[in-house]
Amino acid sequence: MKLFVGLGNPGAKYAHNRHNIGFMAVDRIAEDHGFAPWRAKFQGEVTEGRLGHEKVLLLKPTTFMNLSGQSVQAAMSFYKLDSTDVTVFHDEIDLAPAKTRHKRGGGHAGHNGLRSIHQHIGPHYDRVRLGVGHPGHKDRVPAYVLGDFAKADQDWLDDVLRGVSDGAPHLAEDDPAKFLNAVALRVNPPRSSDKPKAKPGPEPKPEPAPDARSPLQKLLDRFN
Repeated sequence: MKLFVGLGNPGAKYAHNRHNIGFMAVDRIAEDHGFAPWRAKFQGEVTEGRLGHEKVLLLKPTTFMNLSGQSVQAAMSFYKLDSTDVTVFHDEIDLAPAKTRHKRGGGHAGHNGLRSIHQHIGPHYDRVRLGVGHPGHKDRVPAYVLGDFAKADQDWLDDVLRGVSDGAPHLAEDDPAKFLNAVALRVNPPRSSDKPKAKPGPEPKPEPAPDARSPLQKLLDRFN
């Protein structure tokens, strides 16, 4: 079993925040892949289903962001999972909007949700870093990530979430390259000029040369 964790804050007040893109990602996976209804468990909301050949538990901690690790640890302990079975979807201010990256292990870079997860299960888990952009100055970061996505963001946001859902089976089967390719195909679909050109048809046959014979010569040729 794999555990996919979406990070966010619970409640309608935060539902459309940039900080909640992790919740949005696992919601889209659950909806598109026919997962069971969400239910309360492990200090969060969970649902189970299959992605490809893998059984997957989706988890949205409802502890608020800075205590997310409690929920993740509870789910891991119940199912006897290792931290390497966990993938966390989270907002990433160091990536431009619509950029998506996969990372295995490493630091938490000051993200409160990842910091809490580090404290409870260690650093050896996978992350899907969902770019939301940076406000330009570190003092503006809290208000920025707790602000809603703008209307102008809706198109790329929908493309990213669809791409995450498309690629989720590859992620469950430990193929992050194919996962990222699925996201890229949604965010930057091939242009018509990139499509293979049609093969040219057969060349037309040359027209016959005009008949320059005189009427008398034509008549003689018929009897030769």
